[in-house]
Amino acid sequence: MSKQIFKKVKRFPKVHLALAGTLTAASVFIATILPSQDVEATRSQVQLISPTETAAVVVPEPLQVPAELPQTTATDALQPEVINNEPAAVVEVEPVAQEPQVNWSQFEVRSGDNLTKIFKRAGLTPRDVYQVSQSDNEKLLTRIRPGQTLELALNASGELDRLRLVKNKLESVVFIANGEGFDLETIARTPEIRTQFVSGDIQNSLYLGAQRAGLSDAKIMELAQIFGWDIDFALDIRKGDQFRVLYEEKYLDGKKIGEGNILAAEFTNNGDTFAAVRYTDSNGDTNYYTPDGRSMRKAFLRSPVDFRRISSGFKRERYHPVLGVKRPHRGTDYAAKTGTPIKASGDGKVIWRGTKGGYGKTIILQHGGNITTLYAHLSKYNAKVTSGSRVKQGQTIGYVGMTGTATGPHLHYEFRVNGVHKNPMTVKLPDAQPIDKKELARFKADTSQLIAELQMKAVEQLAEAGSGSNNG
Repeated sequence: MSKQIFKKVKRFPKVHLALAGTLTAASVFIATILPSQDVEATRSQVQLISPTETAAVVVPEPLQVPAELPQTTATDALQPEVINNEPAAVVEVEPVAQEPQVNWSQFEVRSGDNLTKIFKRAGLTPRDVYQVSQSDNEKLLTRIRPGQTLELALNASGELDRLRLVKNKLESVVFIANGEGFDLETIARTPEIRTQFVSGDIQNSLYLGAQRAGLSDAKIMELAQIFGWDIDFALDIRKGDQFRVLYEEKYLDGKKIGEGNILAAEFTNNGDTFAAVRYTDSNGDTNYYTPDGRSMRKAFLRSPVDFRRISSGFKRERYHPVLGVKRPHRGTDYAAKTGTPIKASGDGKVIWRGTKGGYGKTIILQHGGNITTLYAHLSKYNAKVTSGSRVKQGQTIGYVGMTGTATGPHLHYEFRVNGVHKNPMTVKLPDAQPIDKKELARFKADTSQLIAELQMKAVEQLAEAGSGSNNG
């Protein structure tokens, strides 16, 4: 058979055989020096170049061969080149070794589980538990929780080679055997961020309208917090009010794994439109602002408690349900369950914490030089808030009750300016600090695109709705 093959080879002209040898050597050399275009840098898998991925070799134009060439045999054409009577060095190509595939076994952490119980289910010994624990300087494996996943990989001898603690979809920790113990490696993945646009109108409540539009409960609460200083969502909402929201969604491997922040939003309430955009300043502080740079936050919350209803408003004169006489009601009563947290309506200092006549258990806060707020009929105080304490807006200072002169659990809330009572529901609340003038140009550059995208998405949605109705 070999003689027949040799005879067939000899049928080719000698010039062609010489060229074939040269091109063969060139192809081997190029294949050894060209890097792979798609090598995945992981510890568990290295993707080799497939034939279809190899870089194309450009074949030069045919050589101009002289009429007479030295006699060359097929065997000579495949020999190493000889230079100055010395054979040229032959490059030996080392095969690229592919790291063995790691076979993981998954164990979901159950209620009452610890590392010993999980290792026992996996057929491992207390010695394995000890070795891994000695390498766990951060004590991560002592804080495993139900619902988390431990993944184990054994070597050919049945010994523990790797352990992976999947903390969440984006973060995992791998323990890798090194012969003496285990090395610790943290693996963090970054999700893909996509923007999502939602708009809708309100027929009954913000919650039902936003839920119908596709917003999650968390996003509905975030939307209410952004506009909560300007709109009372329990009292001010009207049928026909509208909202638009541009927010982030997080994707991993093409699947949605969660939501990010609201980037920009608009809310039209009773004919007035409020707009907000998210901005992180040069100090790293993030807040929501109007498009011209005014803070959406106010120095005070309009309602310092999550209430069911307003049981009594600010009145110059009302019939007192307990005392049976007419007298002014200089605050607002918010009916709520006993124990409902009461929040400081603004940054301030506690100047009174104790029982105060018919007010029962009371807290009074001083804000700046001329504003005080009063919170009465508390069931109990926040133990960390004492007389003289500094508090932040939204911080829990006490809990709803009915101490003092009260017929049911509620918060009595008063707002005083220079000692004069003001209606908490209508008093003009001072704004928080706006964008610093030095940062205004950066703010507008960063936020103008978000505002434009919010408007563009709204126009596109209206156009699609119009197209759909025409097609119907």
